[in-house]
Amino acid sequence: MSEDVQKHSVHTLVFRSLKRTHDMFVSDHAKAVALDDQSYKMKMAVKMRAEYKPVLHMPVLKEGRERGSDPYGPLGYTLPDASPDYMVTGTHPYPSAPGVALTADTQMQKMPSEAAVHSMALALPPAQARQEASRTAASVAEIHRHAGAGERSHPPQHALSLLEGGTKSSALVPRKAPTMPKPQWHPPWKLYRVISGHLGWVRSIAVEPGNQWFVTGSADRTIKIWDLASGKLKLSLTGHISTVRGVAVSTRSPYLFSCGEDKQVKCWDLEYNKVIRHYHGHLSAVYDLDLHPTIDVLVTCSRDATARVWDIRSKANVHTLSGHTNTVATVKCQSAEPQVVTGSHDTTIRLWDLVAGKTRATLTNHKKSVRALVLHPRQYTFASGSPDNIKQWKCPDGNFIQNLSGHNAIINTLAVNSDGVLVSGADNGTIHMWDWRTGYNFQRIHAAVQPGSLDSESGIFACVFDQSESRLITAEADKTIKVYKEDDTATEESHPVNWKPEILKRKRF
Repeated sequence: MSEDVQKHSVHTLVFRSLKRTHDMFVSDHAKAVALDDQSYKMKMAVKMRAEYKPVLHMPVLKEGRERGSDPYGPLGYTLPDASPDYMVTGTHPYPSAPGVALTADTQMQKMPSEAAVHSMALALPPAQARQEASRTAASVAEIHRHAGAGERSHPPQHALSLLEGGTKSSALVPRKAPTMPKPQWHPPWKLYRVISGHLGWVRSIAVEPGNQWFVTGSADRTIKIWDLASGKLKLSLTGHISTVRGVAVSTRSPYLFSCGEDKQVKCWDLEYNKVIRHYHGHLSAVYDLDLHPTIDVLVTCSRDATARVWDIRSKANVHTLSGHTNTVATVKCQSAEPQVVTGSHDTTIRLWDLVAGKTRATLTNHKKSVRALVLHPRQYTFASGSPDNIKQWKCPDGNFIQNLSGHNAIINTLAVNSDGVLVSGADNGTIHMWDWRTGYNFQRIHAAVQPGSLDSESGIFACVFDQSESRLITAEADKTIKVYKEDDTATEESHPVNWKPEILKRKRF
């Protein structure tokens, strides 16, 4: 059965089609919603106050006021406490900028090259390029961004440096070529005491917070406590059944912590000289440990490729920091982020988020195993030691600063003091002293081994500055502990800085 089709005139069909087309295309959904002027002004006023409050006091340009326009944009935002008008109207082709009136001193200007002016104009945002050349937005950020942009590509004899603050005195300051800073002079260090008593390699060392005594751990399985002033043995602690690889003295309680190749981590109460806690969990030898400076946790690292975070009181394994693919040789803790830093034989350094128990950054710059880390006592930086280089890094993200090259040996230990003396101790018995800031190697020491030892038994396993930072204590493979101090008789004339700038040799990674 066929349905009757209603017939329409061509005229009706054409207009119906036109109407449908009109309905379909009259509303463009890709178009932005029309701006409501009042809400836009309010939003921009809030945004300006939040983001540009420090520069809102800058003077409004005279031309802008006469035309009733605001140099900050068509926002209708009135500036608080607008200052009197200042205009620099020199005879140079740069756009005028807020500043001070020209004087005989500030009128002396070099005419920039036409190419520089052209590139300056191109660098300006299109919104500003449309404005007259005599006007510019009076925001400090814009001035700093564009001042001398063209000049940078065609440097004149004197580059203009715009001093901070538009209303302050602007002056012509010649920009100097970048130079490497000269190293600070440090007196050389000399050996003044050798302490013997251990029957095996001395593997670890720590100084107590009161600076009265220090503690060493050895391959003879003992922990010995020595008087710092006299160097005499005060106490021996036995309990480990293998080499003691790490010792640390708490600044918050009378406790000593030790770890060793027997997988054990022990907490000793120094009032009773007994072990009061064990921290069980590592599956292999424990190579290093460190105490957090502000919270009661202990971090240990091991040959099982993990670092573990322990609650000191409850002995609970709070976190297992896994991610390294080989032995974790060294660990350091600090109160600021990153709170835990580890170095491993897999050549990487990891910065850890202690709260989450996860890696926040992995530094892969080293080519060989990282056995030593040290945190700078004052700066927010740290250093890592590897046979290829000693590298300095910025916290919290581990940005690379510089390489300290020249200590071509397996670096077992690093120490740094507040004066900026970095010490690296190596497996071949050499100690190198560096200026932290410039990376200048100002002294190299290779102390003689203890009589009766083989020359091959010269190796530095650990070194640390005492709390006064005037003594350097090293733990060595000839079973001795050596103490160094600064040479009081040395002067800058007797031991001059033999420094040559090596700008080209500074590697980028």
